[in-house]
Amino acid sequence: MNALLWLKRLALGALALLVAYQVWLFGWVLWWNWVDPDTTRFMSIRLEELRARDPQAQLQKQWIAYPRISVNLKRAIIAAEDARFVDHEGFDWEGIQKAIEKNQKKGRVVAGGSTISQQLAKNLFLTPARTPWRKAEEAVITLMLESVWSKQRILEVYLNVIEWGDGIFGAGAAARHYYGISAAQISPEQAARLAGIVPNPRFYDRNRNAPGLARKTAIILARMPAAEVP
Repeated sequence: MNALLWLKRLALGALALLVAYQVWLFGWVLWWNWVDPDTTRFMSIRLEELRARDPQAQLQKQWIAYPRISVNLKRAIIAAEDARFVDHEGFDWEGIQKAIEKNQKKGRVVAGGSTISQQLAKNLFLTPARTPWRKAEEAVITLMLESVWSKQRILEVYLNVIEWGDGIFGAGAAARHYYGISAAQISPEQAARLAGIVPNPRFYDRNRNAPGLARKTAIILARMPAAEVP
């Protein structure tokens, strides 16, 4: 009987900790709706990796307000990452189904189906590990973001926190790193190329003339006119 009582107490304690953790996450989601995030979990992980090689290493990042980011880059990112971004509520079920079918056909994971909102949830709070727990937590945070933030705020934060190269985070740093210009000056062709870099930024930072990147750039450029921007 005592053992059963302790098991119940442990279960209740674990549940209380889980609820407290979700409340803590939601507090940050509320705060970042009004205050720009200075750092993210992904940034912290990358900085730790960089400082393992160079203790003085720093990330390159600069917050750029939504109106000062080229509409070309906004269109390119939506065209490349999440064509239904303005319409869905955090999850693109059709895209997920297509990704599953594609992966089954290839016999390995070649497509993810994650939306911009899901990717932002992961970048802000989680790790790159592909575990059931992380995917479940990603879904919960995605619902939090979609319930509190506007689509414009989600895209603004996403464009400012994603990785675009070795220690390069956000549209402002990416525009300077690759083209020596501001985020407002990015052309359609440059935007399409930057969007093509996002899935594998460190590789493309080292291999800027990779044939695969050129093909992806052309595809994204063709899709951009149809991309709806919030």
